[in-house]
Parts: sequence; structure tokens; C-alpha cells
Amino acid sequence: MSMPAEPAPAAAMTGGDAPLPDALTDHWVDTRAPRALRPYLKLARMERPIGWWLLLLPCWWAAGLAAIAAGRSYPDPWHVLLFLIGAIVMRGAGCTFNDIVDRKLDAQVARTRGRPLPSGQVTAKAAALFMVGLSLTGLVVLLQFNRFTIWLGIASLAIVAIYPFMKRITNMPQFVLGLAFSWGGLLGWSAVFGRLDPPAYLIYAASIAWTVGYDTIYAMQDIEDDVIAGIKSSARYFGNHTREAVTLCFTLTLLFSGAAIWLVGGGAFAWAGFAAFAAHLGWQVMRIPGATAPMALKLFRSNQYAGLLLAAGLALDSISRGLIG
Repeated sequence: MSMPAEPAPAAAMTGGDAPLPDALTDHWVDTRAPRALRPYLKLARMERPIGWWLLLLPCWWAAGLAAIAAGRSYPDPWHVLLFLIGAIVMRGAGCTFNDIVDRKLDAQVARTRGRPLPSGQVTAKAAALFMVGLSLTGLVVLLQFNRFTIWLGIASLAIVAIYPFMKRITNMPQFVLGLAFSWGGLLGWSAVFGRLDPPAYLIYAASIAWTVGYDTIYAMQDIEDDVIAGIKSSARYFGNHTREAVTLCFTLTLLFSGAAIWLVGGGAFAWAGFAAFAAHLGWQVMRIPGATAPMALKLFRSNQYAGLLLAAGLALDSISRGLIG
């Protein structure tokens, strides 16, 4: 392809073809999706699947714990699928809402100024309609669960609504993100039992601490721009003590998740998954000092695999009990 005679404007450079800075390269959104849909798919962060994975994994953790506690031979496959669909669409809706609120701030940060709203590819009205469509899809998914879980899921919207404003008023917006992103730890349990019990609260707390830890690593990419734009973040707040802060967050993650496994009577596979999860978190902490922006992004994305190790251990534990039984 020949080069243009003059540099393309920012909106064109980040439009249908050019990936955003923290997106996966050669993703189908940038290469095969219809051009008219690409800005909306980017609003939903479809080319950055790590977000919906991180929203989904607490659901799967809780589903695995609930299967062990209930003596089931495996986590409910229907629930597993519903959580997958729900995580994708509700993450998209949440990101769209966040981008509507943050479009002026995003224009001041190098990593985010090419997003569809600040770059002018999508209007705020069109983004709002898109968000409503995603939210209605999420509601259809939620209505497949028991009544307690439906109302519990609806309750999470209050936290989602306030999150975008937290970076303006608190140094720890990551904690509020954790409250929202970890809600699946409650839903995965209530979907089975129709109530909440101590293991659900513990896995929820574990996920909150995990979220604060991994999102602090993520925020390390934007520290300089955040100072200019006046955006608050845990990475700015912790500064030179970021490694120690993330270590504390991940330690709490392990304490809470380990307690949840112990309460449900987890077996060898559950503890093996826990050990692998712990090792992965330790690996991340060791690489924080001197981490560049690309390394911070790599460490952040690796939490998909960290969380899957724990989810797999819990699922295999319930499956192994079914085989033995």
C-alpha cells in the first residue's frame, strides 16, 4: 500500500484500520470487521479481550467454589456460558459509559486520545444508544438466573455508574473498579444457592484485591500523562512504593481466596490451581521494578492466565470428585 502524500488526521489514523496503542495487533476488529462497525467494536473494547476475561474470571472462580460446596460433578455449564456472554456485553457497555464520561480527559492522554469518542469517530449520542443495546443484551442474560441473582446483578449497576467519576476525586479509583469487576464472585455463588455465604464474600474480597493490584500495574503506563491531565490513580499515589503496594494486594488476594477454598473443603486440584495462581502473581511482582510501559501492559494482560489457573483448579477439583464418586 502506498503511503499518503500528507499525514492522515488523528481520527483517520485511529479509525477502521489502525489499532489503538494497547490493543492486540492484527485483531479481527482491525482487519476483518466491517469498517462502519469498527469504532463501535472498539468502544466495546472487543480488540482488547483482557477486560472481559478479568470480569469473567471471578464468576468462574465462584462457580467452581459453588460446585465443590454443593457436591456437584462440575460447574454448571449453562451458568459458565451465561457468564461468558454477560461478561463480554456488560464489559462493552461499561467501557462505552466510561468513554462517554471521560471523552474530554481521554483526549489529553496519549494512550486514549485515539479512542472513538475523543477522536470524533462516534458521537456521544450514538455511543449512548450502543450502550443501551449492550445493556439490554446483558439484562436478557441476567434474567436466566434465579430471582436473588437477578436483583444482585442489578445492584452492581450503582457501582458501575460511579466508577468513571472516581479518578477525579480519589487516588484509588482502582478500588471502585474492583468493587464492580469482582461482582461476579457473588453472582457465581448465588446462581447455584440463591443466597450469599462466606465463601462468596471471601472470593469477592480476593477479586477486589486482585483488581487493585493488576490495575495499578496497568496504570503505570499513564503516570506522566495522568499528572498533566489531573487524573488520579493508584500508580501515581503509590509512586516508588508501587511494588510493595501490589505485593500487599496480591497477598490479600491469596489469603482471601485460600480461605474460600478451605471453607468449601477444596481438594488437591483446587490447591494446585491456587499454588499456580500464587506463583504467577509472584512472577508479576518480581518484574515491576523498572518496568517500561510495554512491560506493564504485558504484566497486566498476563492476569488472564493467572486467573485461569485458579479457575481450572477449582473446576478440575469438582470434576475429579464426580469421577471418584
